[in-house]
Amino acid sequence: MFAQFHRSLNTLQKITLYYSPLWLAGLWLWQAAPSSEWVFPVVGLLLLPAILLSGIWLRKVREKSTSQLTWSRVVTAAYIACWPAVHFLSDALGLNGLSDTIRSFAPWGLFSIGLAWAIWYLEVSSRRIELGRIEEHLKQGDFIHAATDEDALAPPPGKRSWNPFDPHAWYYGRKNRKLKQSTFVTIAYSAGFWIGWALLLLGLQFGGCQESADMPPGGGQYKQVAQQVKIQKVIRKKFVINPFSAIKFDVPPIDDVKLQLQEVTEHAYTVGYGEGTGAGFGGGKKGGKIRFIRLQYDGGDWDQEFGIGGDENMLLQFDFLTNKQHKIAENTEFRSIQQLSNFAPEATPPFLYMTGQGNISLSNKDVRVLREYLIDRHGMIFADNGGSKHFHNQFIAAMNRVLPEIRPVPVPLDDTIHRIPYPLPFLPYVAPHGGKQALGWSLDGRWLVYYHPGDIGDAWADGHSGVKPEVYEACYQLGANVMTYAYVERSKWLMGKQQKGK
Repeated sequence: MFAQFHRSLNTLQKITLYYSPLWLAGLWLWQAAPSSEWVFPVVGLLLLPAILLSGIWLRKVREKSTSQLTWSRVVTAAYIACWPAVHFLSDALGLNGLSDTIRSFAPWGLFSIGLAWAIWYLEVSSRRIELGRIEEHLKQGDFIHAATDEDALAPPPGKRSWNPFDPHAWYYGRKNRKLKQSTFVTIAYSAGFWIGWALLLLGLQFGGCQESADMPPGGGQYKQVAQQVKIQKVIRKKFVINPFSAIKFDVPPIDDVKLQLQEVTEHAYTVGYGEGTGAGFGGGKKGGKIRFIRLQYDGGDWDQEFGIGGDENMLLQFDFLTNKQHKIAENTEFRSIQQLSNFAPEATPPFLYMTGQGNISLSNKDVRVLREYLIDRHGMIFADNGGSKHFHNQFIAAMNRVLPEIRPVPVPLDDTIHRIPYPLPFLPYVAPHGGKQALGWSLDGRWLVYYHPGDIGDAWADGHSGVKPEVYEACYQLGANVMTYAYVERSKWLMGKQQKGK
């Protein structure tokens, strides 16, 4: 049967048939799989051909002057196929405004198209049922006028119709049947669509592999870096000179030795926390590593200074500033707010970096997920004002929704987060867009949120925005302090849970 069906298809139809499962795989991978470096190009290869294929279909149908029904079917299929592809492409090109618009309105477009098809099917089905009853009357020799004889269109006496597509179903009553039928079908379709949409998103969210952001295992001490000064003997090169050479050469003393003082920064302890073997953190697991994960949010430029030449510099500097004692991720990453639910409760990222200079749009569900991450999962947000007073106001308002019972307070310069592992004599910043003092949201003695007001991300980026070396070096040290603090606090929490479980 399938072979016969396959032979009946033309080349374009066969290509579409073979491509459909690849498109579904790309959609699933994009929504459910981790946002690692290999996913993005694979998803692009799977989704983007839908745009070309849809264009070919639309052109072919238009050239053949087929029926309006066929044209509508092709347009509907093209919309469904191209919407995720265009959304993905806008993300890839950094068109955040377009991406946010598609994310917000594309489901409503799909809903409207589906509603139009539901109304069309309702009308066709209702007419088919009525014509069937007219034919039955004609077979029996009855003379009826379909426009005026309502009884002829109703079910036979003594029988009730339960079919919602039958305008003469008993629950529609005898008055305003069409209106009641249209209202019923519209409500039923709307409820079914949005429930199905929610289940689809839920399935994509939990259907993928569960992520983990485990810390590197081991132990260490959480205190300031100690510096030592070593004296290195530098012996200059000795030269053998031909005294009969025509070249004039000033012969240096044979045993000319120069002593050079070179300050060498060494860690007199292992950076980490706990009593495990090797540098790491108590509660960590084999395969765990230090990761720098950025938070993707709606409404603004969440990806400012993302990746190579931006926040990846901070990840590399953390490796250097901790004397290369830990396993470090190869690249910085990002996750959407909803993707945080993909992580195991005890393996969520110890911190999330958040920056931008535009709007921050959080749904009620986003607020719940972030609150759970910060409090129940013992996470931390490391926020940076990327360039405007507007972002400052947006971030404060967002945190007031996520943590309404906590008010932000200035983080003192002598606080642990500013002293370990690197003591900071001042709060470094590029430009004080949100003031000159860091703010924090604290609960039970732990910083849940650390907000830097002065574009620390620009100091990390290539070129360092032209600030002095002592400023951008201090910005790297501050970044290392916040990252270490988040990992140590996560380690304390996990070790406490392990002790309770014994």
